[in-house]
Amino acid sequence: MLTRRRFLGYSATGILTAASGCRPLDFEQLSGQDVHVPVSQPSLREKGEIARRKHQFLGYPVNMNTPPDEFFLWRQQLRSVGIGDFAYNNVGIPFKHSPIPFNTHDFERELILRFGEIYGFSPADTWGFLSHSGTDSNMHGMYMGRTILKSRTGEVPKCYFTKEAHYSIQILRDLLGLETVYVDTLPDASMDPEDLRRKLADHPDHPALVVATIGTTFKGAIDPVDRIQKALQERESYLHLDAALFGGYLPHTSGRGEVLHVSPQDPGRIRYDSIAVSCHKFFGFPSPAGLFITTQSIFEEFNQQYSRIHDPEYIGHVPGTITCSRDAVKPAEFYFFSSPESIARQAEDAHAVLYHTDYLLDQLQSRFPDLHSHRVNDLSNTIFFKNPGQWVVEKYSLATMHLEIDGVTQDYAHVVVMPHVDRKLLTEFLTDLDQAAS
Repeated sequence: MLTRRRFLGYSATGILTAASGCRPLDFEQLSGQDVHVPVSQPSLREKGEIARRKHQFLGYPVNMNTPPDEFFLWRQQLRSVGIGDFAYNNVGIPFKHSPIPFNTHDFERELILRFGEIYGFSPADTWGFLSHSGTDSNMHGMYMGRTILKSRTGEVPKCYFTKEAHYSIQILRDLLGLETVYVDTLPDASMDPEDLRRKLADHPDHPALVVATIGTTFKGAIDPVDRIQKALQERESYLHLDAALFGGYLPHTSGRGEVLHVSPQDPGRIRYDSIAVSCHKFFGFPSPAGLFITTQSIFEEFNQQYSRIHDPEYIGHVPGTITCSRDAVKPAEFYFFSSPESIARQAEDAHAVLYHTDYLLDQLQSRFPDLHSHRVNDLSNTIFFKNPGQWVVEKYSLATMHLEIDGVTQDYAHVVVMPHVDRKLLTEFLTDLDQAAS
């Protein structure tokens, strides 16, 4: 049994070395034969073996690069002042005073303003927070849209999106009690604005809550926001953007306009109402989190209705968030990714991602024409192709789906080229495809 006396007998240096990542902390080794280890206890050694295969991860939109050393030094600085050392809580919103002093609202507020500027929001009209995940950000956008539209019209809106949208949208429309209207897609898998017009005409008495996707889950399509807005001109509407992955790297590419809040050609024209971007995808933040950004004016309209639902006297202001207690450590940690140095690294990663995607598509189409590889647009880092075989799927953790292409339904897989994907990994992958095809 690991007693308090025995635990305190271990050197602090040894425990801190293990906890810092130099080697997995394995409690089976801490006290020899005296520790009773339940059979069901997960093995940290096995986790270490899995971690060593992270460079082969190709099937899902997660940046497997370890953040730079400076990030972990920043973590230590936060810890040195108590952030992450005891119960910090970001209850409320970062733009209001909180009666609980143990928060990181200042870091959160600053990073929202910095990323808001990247997405073209006016610094004088920006509101948001760091959510628990991309799904949490989508939930807040859809809830705000539903609340505002019902207040304006007295009717619950219909929710419009395509079947290419992330599955979280299906969950959230059910959670929010919204009737779904599926919009057809164009050949590139993006939302068809003309079909949206037709579907809107089928429901003339209801406002429209539209969720557009900037980088669909399996094919990487980009819904045409400006054409969607034109289709919505005659309807009371709210347009939320799910830009979970693409929202991270598009601002550093020729596709920046796809995620800008205002039109570059017409600065007075607002393109969407709110945006969700995941922190753990392109950025490589080590745990799930999400940016949720909208305008202060939209927030105030929403919060006027939200304040009627509950009495916020306990925390001194109407919080504006569905979640009450919120993680205070993540905003302080993710603040690191809003620094000029981090933004510069993100720009480098964005260019590398598209460069390696170009290379992989060329290799797949020239060397493996039978796989029928597709990339739906030049801004996408996603390539999908016929399933190359189970052992390749398992080795590289490829996502698979049944797709109908040219009238034929087959099993497809895709590769998502993230910042950790380099020429060495692509060469290994292509070599394995050669072997699978032989």
